[in-house]
Amino acid sequence: MLFENMTMAVHAIKANKMRSLLTMLGIIIGIGSVIAIVSIGDTMRFMISDIYKDVGTTMAYVYIWPSDGSDMRQSDYFSVDDIDRIREVFKDEITYIDGDSRQNVEAVFGRNKVKFAMEGIDSNYPDVHKINIIYGRNLNEGDIKGRKNHVVLEAKGAKELFGTEDAVGKSFRTTIYGDTDDYDVVGVYREEENPFMAMVNGSGENKKGYLPESILVWPNDTIYNIRLYAKEGTDMEAFSDRFSQYIAKSKNRKREDVTFYSVSSEMGSADQIMGGLSAAVGGIAAISLLVGGIGIMNIMLVSVTERTREIGIRKALGAKTWDVMVQFLTESAILSAMGGIIGVITGAGLVFLGGTLLGMTVVIKPMVIIIAVGFSALVGVFFGIYPASKAAGKDPIEALRYE
Repeated sequence: MLFENMTMAVHAIKANKMRSLLTMLGIIIGIGSVIAIVSIGDTMRFMISDIYKDVGTTMAYVYIWPSDGSDMRQSDYFSVDDIDRIREVFKDEITYIDGDSRQNVEAVFGRNKVKFAMEGIDSNYPDVHKINIIYGRNLNEGDIKGRKNHVVLEAKGAKELFGTEDAVGKSFRTTIYGDTDDYDVVGVYREEENPFMAMVNGSGENKKGYLPESILVWPNDTIYNIRLYAKEGTDMEAFSDRFSQYIAKSKNRKREDVTFYSVSSEMGSADQIMGGLSAAVGGIAAISLLVGGIGIMNIMLVSVTERTREIGIRKALGAKTWDVMVQFLTESAILSAMGGIIGVITGAGLVFLGGTLLGMTVVIKPMVIIIAVGFSALVGVFFGIYPASKAAGKDPIEALRYE
């Protein structure tokens, strides 16, 4: 019986192709918009998650910030000895720790001058943050302990300064903390940015590079904040509490005065915001489904009026009220579901096209498609109830007299 109703529904839709297409247009636009917006949101969430994973989900910054608004004390700052002590106390939980030292410098080679954002690192930094070396090597323990003027440059910066990416063995002059000296390039790396980060960063005024942390941080220096990487699989929330308690005690501060800013908490907040925005905008786009549903109800009422005599014949031949109602509900549901399928194809196609043009990996979840098509069919059923009940309630004698 269901197959027969579906066959009849398809024939009725095909009999009025243009009218059916125009009726489905609201559903197509609604479902297409929802699919496109939700998929764009999921793609952005995936890309942001990917960015955080590249940075390191167990990375955190820790510093003292008085919760009562009072001034910083000299003892609130960290020293090299503090970092060594923390490394020893948390040796089973921390993979990497440093003083998060950075310095913007101007590298000079011949007549070329290029600005670099230099980051001071320890020898085991590549263990927690991938540095894709394409020429030469990473900084090693000898570079750090010997405070050698060795650097690893990002490929774009190396090419701009030296005219070639393979700059290993070349030297440039720069000034750090007032001291001008020659620095040797021991490695060149390529930084892989996803399209989202490329758009955010643009061309960037400063190129990037790494040098020994020992050049930027001297034994007697004061350090505002420390950067650390916990071991993979660490419960960052629990670790944050233990670590902050330790810092508070060692600095004679309250727990609330210690700021533990982790990538994992930031990633969760960003994902929550993106998910909320995607749902909100998708909900607004779904309003067009209401318009599409009203269009289906309108055309089904017209169809009921046009097929009044057909309804009378079916009832005269023994069709029950329920049979007539199911027939029109089936037609309404199929009309809406077809609009939903076309909408899914349209929305997904636009997302894939945009992703291809921008060089992005798009995310379209199968469950979203299933829900969209199912919801569109439900919209058809809901808005088809009134026309179907009107058709089913017709008196067969009056229906047969209808011209």
